[in-house]
Amino acid sequence: MMFWTRKIHKWASLFVGLQLLIWIVSGLVFNVMDHKKARGNAYRQAVIAQPPIIAEKDLLPVENILKRYPDTLALKQTKLLSTPYYLLTQQQGLYRHFVNSYHLINAITGELTVVDEALASAIAKASYSGSGDIISTTLLTPPIADYNKQRNPTWQINFADDLATSVYIEQGSGRLVGHSNSDKRFADFFFMLHFMDYGEAGSFNSVQMILFAFVTLWLALSGLIWTIHMLRKGSYRIKR
Repeated sequence: MMFWTRKIHKWASLFVGLQLLIWIVSGLVFNVMDHKKARGNAYRQAVIAQPPIIAEKDLLPVENILKRYPDTLALKQTKLLSTPYYLLTQQQGLYRHFVNSYHLINAITGELTVVDEALASAIAKASYSGSGDIISTTLLTPPIADYNKQRNPTWQINFADDLATSVYIEQGSGRLVGHSNSDKRFADFFFMLHFMDYGEAGSFNSVQMILFAFVTLWLALSGLIWTIHMLRKGSYRIKR
């Protein structure tokens, strides 16, 4: 039995020790990195909408919209660039990055609007203060590498600049998910190591963390059994 106890203890100590080393190194990186750069917002700016051309009283009545979409769970007025919209929620997650389903209705014409490549690119440009031009636009479905918590289809708009900036626009709502660049990706790599998020699930409560806790428990138990065995053999003696 002690043969396998020692084996378990040695391999568990190697596994735990490697992860502890990763924690130390990633923790040091967090302390020396520029936290403003790590957010990926070097070229991000507020999207400033133009003053509304139409008065509030001239917008389509909410009651009319709800009659057309009776399965609506929530409705709010929003604005994309200078155009007012009604954002109707048909499926609502606990957080906005969870799976949600929307209808985006033009508040002036009542038309159902789809956030297509052109609209997503326009929103991305309005949120971007850099000098780069758009080089590619792609509609992504989860998982999304730069925003692994995002669970909804999202447009990725890439700009040609010194930081390889990517802007993410949610397709269903037109919401600006965020900006990412080489600085943020560098920081995200060490966050992944630090939180053992090797599956990039965007959660601390992962299978890897549960496994690590289980192995650490076995490390402690096997060490305790080994220590008791050595005490019974008289290996620990206090010299006078």
